[in-house]
Amino acid sequence: MLILIPPSETKRSGGGFLCLDWAALRYPTLNTRRRALARAVVKLSKHPDAAMAALKLGRTQTAEIERNRLLLTSAAMAAIDRYTGVLYDALGADSLSPAARAFAGEHLVVHSALFGPLGALDPIPAYRLSHDSRVPEHPLKAHWTVAVTKALGAADGLVLDLRSEGYVSLGAAPRRPESFFLRVVTVTAAGHTRAINHFNKKWKGLFTRALLDHGVDFATVDELLAWAPTAGFTLRRGGPATLLLVV
Repeated sequence: MLILIPPSETKRSGGGFLCLDWAALRYPTLNTRRRALARAVVKLSKHPDAAMAALKLGRTQTAEIERNRLLLTSAAMAAIDRYTGVLYDALGADSLSPAARAFAGEHLVVHSALFGPLGALDPIPAYRLSHDSRVPEHPLKAHWTVAVTKALGAADGLVLDLRSEGYVSLGAAPRRPESFFLRVVTVTAAGHTRAINHFNKKWKGLFTRALLDHGVDFATVDELLAWAPTAGFTLRRGGPATLLLVV
């Protein structure tokens, strides 16, 4: 089973690893592209005004440019510990059991705009780059889409895609019977299904946490659908290649 989640714009500082180790990252076929993009981001950071515009930052966020300038030499930490924000607060990586953390290392992938898909325990530095950032000579869709789609296509078994559409555009999940995009929805009083916005990330984080705590490598979507209510979730099919988490 492969669980795909988006990153977060907000990240913790520091880390227990000396610096970025390319060889420690999952999907090593992406390393050439990772290195090229990282160098471009570091180069961009030497021009603060251009970097602020490219990354769509406000004047109070100049520290993000310094993070990018130092990303090749700054301390690294596991991806699920690095990212903060609503989804990651709900996931609560700091309180995972050793078994759940090991399961995350095998089955959870975070899709970074800078590094492409990463294993949950891959050590990375703090940085700032989003799916809609504009890096000179490296438009992100052109840079990533084909290579990421190919890398993810090698996954076996059930694939659950919890990414936002912006990150899906940087590389699609496999298209096969056991690959599903998950949407968080609510049901109106009239019985209509409506996408949820404000709590979307929270519920994706809670659902991911439950999967990690359960620690079962589901082989099929039917197994997942049978488990969901036992964990307090309402999960159902929503059409071709889509699952609905009803909240």
